Amino acid sequence: MKKTIGLLGKTLSHSFSKQYFSKKFEREGITDYEYLNFELEDITDLPQLLEKHPNLVGFNVTIPYKHAILDYVDESDEIVKAIAASNTIKISKDKKLTAYNTDVIGFAESIKPLLKKDRQKALVLGNGGAAKAVKYALQQLHISTTIVSRNPQKTAEISYAKLDENMVKNHQIVVNTTPLGMHPNTATFPSFPYDFITKNHIFYDLVYNPSQTIFLKNAEEKGAQVINGLKMLHLQAEAAWKIWTKKTT
Repeated sequence: MKKTIGLLGKTLSHSFSKQYFSKKFEREGITDYEYLNFELEDITDLPQLLEKHPNLVGFNVTIPYKHAILDYVDESDEIVKAIAASNTIKISKDKKLTAYNTDVIGFAESIKPLLKKDRQKALVLGNGGAAKAVKYALQQLHISTTIVSRNPQKTAEISYAKLDENMVKNHQIVVNTTPLGMHPNTATFPSFPYDFITKNHIFYDLVYNPSQTIFLKNAEEKGAQVINGLKMLHLQAEAAWKIWTKKTT
């Protein structure tokens, strides 16, 4: 009987995770695991899902359940406790759920090669679970971070209306953590004063499908260095795989 891992979310047509793991299993000759997509209309359906899949040993979590999933776990690691968001769940033999966040690892490792001394401040667009992971990772890299949101909740957050020329030029890293631009809604993009972008900027879009969003296209046209979320996806997936396959009691 194969062990089951998978992806939990509301709508998963945009996701490459199943394809990534299927190719990994084929490439590495892994025959005792299967990776499935689990679309839940509501997180309250999770107990039934767990009952239906007794061989489930872990799963990734995506929009919009990265925070809501915490109501269903037994334990959380230190990163999850700090940011109140999880993208990776491990299920033990006695069916206890432990929450981890490999988005932090994936983002940090993917952006490290692009950092320079004159890139010390970041704007993070969005304030959901992915934004919390990105902010945590940037802080660990000693990057000053400001969250930009349509509805600022805290003093550390600002509205999009506050993004003037001075603000943009003083924040050399801009990260989109919103789903704007994600397949199939590829015509959408964050409201941002793109005219103020310079060649010293990094524009990072966590969206990886399509590979170049309008957000990244607009930034690249202004000379900015751009990166999508595909490398982050691969890195966080491998980190999750290590968590699921690490032998524990």
